[in-house]
Amino acid sequence: MGVRVTQRSAPIRTFHPRRGRIGPIAAQALERMWPQFGIELSSEPIDLARLFNGLPVILEIGSGMGEATAELAARQPHIAILAVDVHTPGIATLARRCEEQELTNVRAVIGDAIDVLTDMIRPESLAGVRAFFPDPWPKARHTKRRLIRPDLVDLLASRIAPRGFLHTATDWPDYADQMLSVLDDCPLLQIDGESAPSRPLTRYERIAIEQGRRSWDFYYLKRSGT
Repeated sequence: MGVRVTQRSAPIRTFHPRRGRIGPIAAQALERMWPQFGIELSSEPIDLARLFNGLPVILEIGSGMGEATAELAARQPHIAILAVDVHTPGIATLARRCEEQELTNVRAVIGDAIDVLTDMIRPESLAGVRAFFPDPWPKARHTKRRLIRPDLVDLLASRIAPRGFLHTATDWPDYADQMLSVLDDCPLLQIDGESAPSRPLTRYERIAIEQGRRSWDFYYLKRSGT
C-alpha cells in the first residue's frame, strides 16, 4: 500500500501525540482503500475540483475515529470531505467506515492540518472547515498551542471561499471564551447563529456529557468581498 506518514513539525504543535494500535479489520480496510481514499502529504497544492469531481469540499481537522465524518458524509453525498488527522488508527477506522457504508465522497490525509492548510490547500478553495473538539490544552502555559488562535484562524479563513463556513466546538469553558474572542476578531469572518447545521455527537462529546460537561458550538461565515 505504501501509506507514508511524513511529519513536518509545525512551529507550535496543536495536537497531543497519541499511541494506538490499528486493529486488523481497520488495517486491512486501510490497505484496500488507500489508493482511492488516501492522499500523501505534499508541498504542492491539491486540485480539489479534479480530486472530488467538482463537489464542494469541506476540510475536517481532527477526524478522530471517524464516526462523525462518516455520518456527515452519508447525510450529504453532494458534499466532499477531506479529513486530516495525525493518528493513523483513527484514519484506518474512518477508512473501514467508508468501505462498509460505500462512501465515495471522503478522502483522508495522515498528517498535521497546519501543513495541509499551508502547502496543499489553495486560498478560497474550501466550502467550509470543521474542527470539532480540538485539543483543549487546558494548562495555562499550553494555551498557545490551541488550534483556534489568531494566526491559525487567519490561515483557516484564507482557505475558505466567500460565504463558506468555519464550524468548531469545544467542551472547555475557557476555550469557548477564547474561540468566541478570536473568531469575532477575525476580519474575514462573521458569526452566523441562524443557519448553524446540526452535527453528530462525537465519541469524545459522549464522554464529556457523561462527565457532566456541556458543549459550545461556533459557526462563522467567510465575508463576501474580502
